[in-house]
Amino acid sequence: MPLLAVNELKKSYVTRVLFEDVSFEVEPGDHIGFIGVNGCGKSTLFSIIEGREPYDSGMISFGKDAVLGAMDQTVEAEGVSLYSYVEEVFGELVRIESELDEIADKLTACGADEKLIERQHRLRERYEDGGGLTFRARTRSALLGLGFQEEEFDKDIGRFSGGQRNKAQLAKLLLSGANLLLLDEPTNHLDIKAIEWLEELLANYRGAFIVISHDRYFLDRVTNRTMELKDLKLYKSKGNYSRHTELRMAARELEIRRYLRAKKEIKRIEGMVEQQRRWGQEHNFVTAAHKQKAADRIKATLVEPERDPASIRFEFNAKEGGGNEVVVAKGLSKSFGSNEVFRDLDMLVKKNEKVFILGDNGCGKTTLLNIIAGRMRPTSGVCYLGAHIEAAYYEQTMASLDPENTVLNEVWDKYFNTISHKDIRNALAAFLFRGDEVEKKIGLLSGGEKARVQLLKLMLTRANLLLLDEPTNHLDIASREALENALDEYNGTVIIVTHDRYLVNRLADRILHMTHSGLTEYIGGYDDYIEALKNDTAGFGAAEKPVSANAREYKETKQLRSDITKAKTAVSRAEKSIAETEAALDEMNVELAKPHIASDYKKAGELSAKAEALRAKLDLLYEEWEAADARLKELSERGQQ
Repeated sequence: MPLLAVNELKKSYVTRVLFEDVSFEVEPGDHIGFIGVNGCGKSTLFSIIEGREPYDSGMISFGKDAVLGAMDQTVEAEGVSLYSYVEEVFGELVRIESELDEIADKLTACGADEKLIERQHRLRERYEDGGGLTFRARTRSALLGLGFQEEEFDKDIGRFSGGQRNKAQLAKLLLSGANLLLLDEPTNHLDIKAIEWLEELLANYRGAFIVISHDRYFLDRVTNRTMELKDLKLYKSKGNYSRHTELRMAARELEIRRYLRAKKEIKRIEGMVEQQRRWGQEHNFVTAAHKQKAADRIKATLVEPERDPASIRFEFNAKEGGGNEVVVAKGLSKSFGSNEVFRDLDMLVKKNEKVFILGDNGCGKTTLLNIIAGRMRPTSGVCYLGAHIEAAYYEQTMASLDPENTVLNEVWDKYFNTISHKDIRNALAAFLFRGDEVEKKIGLLSGGEKARVQLLKLMLTRANLLLLDEPTNHLDIASREALENALDEYNGTVIIVTHDRYLVNRLADRILHMTHSGLTEYIGGYDDYIEALKNDTAGFGAAEKPVSANAREYKETKQLRSDITKAKTAVSRAEKSIAETEAALDEMNVELAKPHIASDYKKAGELSAKAEALRAKLDLLYEEWEAADARLKELSERGQQ
C-alpha cells in the first residue's frame, strides 16, 4: 500500500489555475525529485499535502503506516540551545530516561520491588528499541555533518542566522523517525561539504521522500524517480533528473517528428487533391473527395507538440582586447580586526579561462572576489587586473539593486547613454519582463526575478572578466541551463564562486580549492576534482603537469555537450523554416482557391509555379531537418555511452 496517494488534484487562485489533474503515488523507499520552474506550484502542493492549504478538487490519502515529516519555512524557537532544539525530536526517549532514573533511585532507597522492577524492564526495552542507546550520538553526528561546531551546541538557536536555523531544522527532521519526508530546497545555505553529507544520508535513507530542488547534481545522486510540474500538468518518470531529462527530450523529439511527418503527408495529399480538381473531370472530383477524406482523418488525430515555455535568453559578449594575464594575486592576505580570513594567497588567471573557486563557508571566497573586483582592499599582498581588462561583478546578496527603482529604471539608469529605450525593453523581454512587469519595483520582486535583473545588467556591460558569486542561486533549472549555455559560449574570462556542482562540471577549466591558508589547484570539472582528492595526486601548480586521462575525457565531454547544443539549434532552425514555408504555402493555396484567381489562367499559372517552388523548398527543408535530427541523435547516443 502506498504511503501517499494523490488523485486528480486541482488548485487555483481566483482566475489563475496553478495545476490540475495531478495524480501520483509514493511507495515505501521512493526517493522522488520534484522539479519545475519557479512559481509553478511545487511548494503549494507540499502545503496542500501537509494540510496547511486547501485545494479545489481531487483526493489525498495516506497509508496507515505513513509518518509525515516536513520542513517549515522558518524556525521560531527562542531561549533554547541548538543541541536541545534538535534533541526535542527524541522527547519520549528523554522522558523514559528520566523515569528510569527515578525508578533506580527508588530501588536503591527501598530495596527490591517486583512492580518497579517489571516497570523498569518494560521501559528499558522501549528505550533500547526506540534508539535510546544511540540518539545522542546521532544528534551530534547530524549537527556536525551539517557544518556546526561542537562549541556552538550550547548557543541559543535564536542567535543563529536564518540559514543555520534551517539547517538545525533539517537535522531535527532527519532524526524524527518520519518515513515520508517533504523537503523543500534542503540544500539552500549549505556548503558543498554539508550537501555531500546530506546526499549520503538521503541516498541511504530507508524511508520515502519528495525533494524540491534546482540542484541537478544533488538530484542525480539521491533520487530514483522524478516528477515535473509543467504547464499545469504533472509529468512522471523512473530515474533521476538526468534520466528524466533524456526521456522527456526523446518523447518530445518523437512527438515533433510524428507531427512534422503527418503535416508533410497532409500537404502531399492536398496537393494531389488540388491537382485532381484542376483537371476538372467527374472521376477527378471523386478521387479528390476520397483523398480529402484521407487528409481529414490525419488532421483529426493531429496534435501539435507542446511548445517550449518562455525562457531567459542569456548572451554574454566580451569586449575585444586584454592581455594573456587577466588576474594576478601575490601573497594576498585579508583580516577583519583580529579575525584573519585568509593568508599567503597566490593566483594567476589567464585569458578565456573559466575558473571556479570552491571551499567551505567562511573561508573567504566572497572576500577574494571583492578584492579582485576592487571593492575591497587586501590587508597585505597585491592583486591587480591585466591591461585593458574590465571586470563586472555579480554579488549574491544583490545589494546593489535599488529596491525603490522599477525594473525598467534599474537598467535604464545605468545604460541610457549607450542603449536605446526600445533595445532595453527588448532585453528585458528576453529576460521575461514584459508589459507592465517592467514597472514593478525591485523591492517587490522574488529572489529569482532580482537575479534576472542583475544578470541582465551584467550582460549589457560587455566586460571581458566576469566575477560571479553564486550566480545560480534563486534560478530554476531552465534558467540555470540558459545561463550555462551563455557562459559556455562567452568569449571572455570567468571566475565563479558556487556550490552548484553541475555548473562546475559543465564549465570548469580549473578548480581552485580555497582554505584559510591559500588555494590548491585542480584541473578539470567537479568529478575530476573529487577523483583527484581521492587519489591525493593534485596540488598547486598541477596545471604544469601533463593533462590526465580524466581531464582529457572531461574536455571531450564538454566538446560533445557543445556539439549537442549546436545540433539542437540546427534542428530548431530547420523546424522554424519548415513552419514558415508551410505557412507561405498555405497562403498560396488560399489564393489559388479564390474564384477570380482560378478563372485567370495566367495568374493561376504563376501562383501554381510559386506553389511548386515552395513545395520543392519544403522537400529540401525536410531533408535538412532529417540530417540535423540524425546528427543530434548520433551525438545524443554518444553522450549516453
